Amino acid sequence: MDAFFHHSRLLRCRNPQGAAPCGTNVEIMAESGESLRSAAVWLRLWQDGVGERLLPMERHGDALRAVVSLPDQPCLIWYYFVIRKPDGQTLYYGGSSGEGGFCAYEPPAWRITVYDGAFRTPEWFRRGIAYQIFPDRFRRSSWEDFHARAEVHRRRGRPIRLHDQWREPPAWRPGPGERDYVPDDYFGGDLNGIREKLPYLQSLGVTCLYLNPIFEAASNHRYNTADYLAIDPLLGTEADFTALCSEAHERGIRIMLDGVFSHTGSDSRYFNREGRYEEPGAYQGPASPYYEWYRFRHFPDDYECWWNFETLPNVEERTPSYIDFIAGEHGVLSHWAACGATDWRLDVADELPDDFIRILRARVKANDPEGVLLGEVWEECSGKRGPEGRRGYVNGDALDSAMDYPFANAVLDFLLGRCDAAALAGRLMALREWYPEPFYLAQLNLLSSHDVVRAQTVLSGAPSRFEATREQQAAYRPTPEQAARGRERFLLATAIQMVCPGVPCVYYGDEAGMTGMADPFNRGTYPWGEEDPEILGRVGQLMRLRHEQDVLQTGRCRMGALSDDGFGIIRFTETACLLLVVNRGDAPLTFTVTQDLFPEGPDGETPMPLNGTFTDESGQSAGTILGSTQTVPPRAAWIRMK
Repeated sequence: MDAFFHHSRLLRCRNPQGAAPCGTNVEIMAESGESLRSAAVWLRLWQDGVGERLLPMERHGDALRAVVSLPDQPCLIWYYFVIRKPDGQTLYYGGSSGEGGFCAYEPPAWRITVYDGAFRTPEWFRRGIAYQIFPDRFRRSSWEDFHARAEVHRRRGRPIRLHDQWREPPAWRPGPGERDYVPDDYFGGDLNGIREKLPYLQSLGVTCLYLNPIFEAASNHRYNTADYLAIDPLLGTEADFTALCSEAHERGIRIMLDGVFSHTGSDSRYFNREGRYEEPGAYQGPASPYYEWYRFRHFPDDYECWWNFETLPNVEERTPSYIDFIAGEHGVLSHWAACGATDWRLDVADELPDDFIRILRARVKANDPEGVLLGEVWEECSGKRGPEGRRGYVNGDALDSAMDYPFANAVLDFLLGRCDAAALAGRLMALREWYPEPFYLAQLNLLSSHDVVRAQTVLSGAPSRFEATREQQAAYRPTPEQAARGRERFLLATAIQMVCPGVPCVYYGDEAGMTGMADPFNRGTYPWGEEDPEILGRVGQLMRLRHEQDVLQTGRCRMGALSDDGFGIIRFTETACLLLVVNRGDAPLTFTVTQDLFPEGPDGETPMPLNGTFTDESGQSAGTILGSTQTVPPRAAWIRMK
């Protein structure tokens, strides 16, 4: 039987591991068995826009080697092996990540991500913990101010519903006179409410507050921007925002704003379809200074919209006046930088042109070299394609990082039993293989967000958001047994989140036990005074562990499977080490601690400081662990560190 071996995540097969800078070399190695010792082997390489080439593999007995010289520009290089046997038979050997396999036809191909070697991401962000807030639902500072501020929208003629009780459920049925549900109900969370809770956030180790949109808009989610240069009056004033930024910075917390630059609201000073602004908008005709920002097919009512929502007209991001308005020296990004916010999350980044993203990055870095530009990208980022071809997210001149939904999906799938520990490790290690290190270490590792079902609800066994009506989602309640299992699983997920490389991001209230199906049920109010003490205590403990342990912020990483149910991560420096083993199973997991645990990835052959005495999370001595047999209880996270 023919034997051949290449594993893209082992250093003996590919060196260096993972993505590589432009103009460098990557050594590709393989091993052939006796039956293929006389075969000729080529490395088939492919690059978009350049084409293919066959590179002969040098043979030294069963060992095969080729050196790939990488181009001077960022790109993806794809490769697999072509094997010609002495009898004329041709075999193909390929894979996507990890170990490959034979194919009788063109196989899947491994990839090498080639990126700008000058790419850097801010260290403060890579070392930190993010916390996402949906502003209307986090904290209300004043009931009286809430009612007074609502009058600003009412005077413009906007429909608005105010909740009398903070702990009421969000509205999900159409309001009076409405045919469909409209997100026009408000609880009164505001900027001063966030400011009041900065000590709480600081106590958790939070270093970055990611705020969903805060600019004036005609909805509670505010993704239909009405005025990029004005704080929504329901949230407060620009002075309130400046004060929030200032006090947050004093506590070591930076503010990240949500930039919605692919579309505006139809009810905005720029489009002004509803006629609520005195200055003519694009809907009023070519005399408007904003007319050229939009894409009219037939003026005035036929225009391009975001996902065909007529209340969200798309903008033409390449319009010079729009570019200057957003990213010019005195544009939107600079305006809010002067108030203290120089970090941005880009809504629907995959709907923004790459050249526009590069312009935004240049302005962010000009305003603050330590500023972060984060993208909303739901898929794996290095191979993402659009109408213009491969997207440049990871090249080094666009995004610093992205929201890591692939991380969330992999962790949740593992804890729900949809994949085993080996598959979880493979999915997470593939991201490490495909992403440049600066990008990978700055990935926003989330479990929940405003756009998905809350993690604890998912882990209780909730139905898919795509298979349940809004009525069914509103009615969903897990059984007590399901809820208890969801809580257990959520705490295991949080342990993985806090130990993995990348930037852990907690969605407001997850740490307090909040649950909820998809929008709007995942956007309830924070349960001040009604937090789940067990969840808050454990999540807070894990967040503080991440914040306090330098090895979790800067250490090398190995990860892998110990069994179908057992997943492990080791973070280490030359002198410090932390081991996490998560056992999702209903039976105890027993394993032996050795130096050869988890050999894949760029750190797979780096010696770990496993000698000496370790402690548990409480600081109690756990003795020596190297060579020892350890047992992890069912449905538990086991942590040892030194």
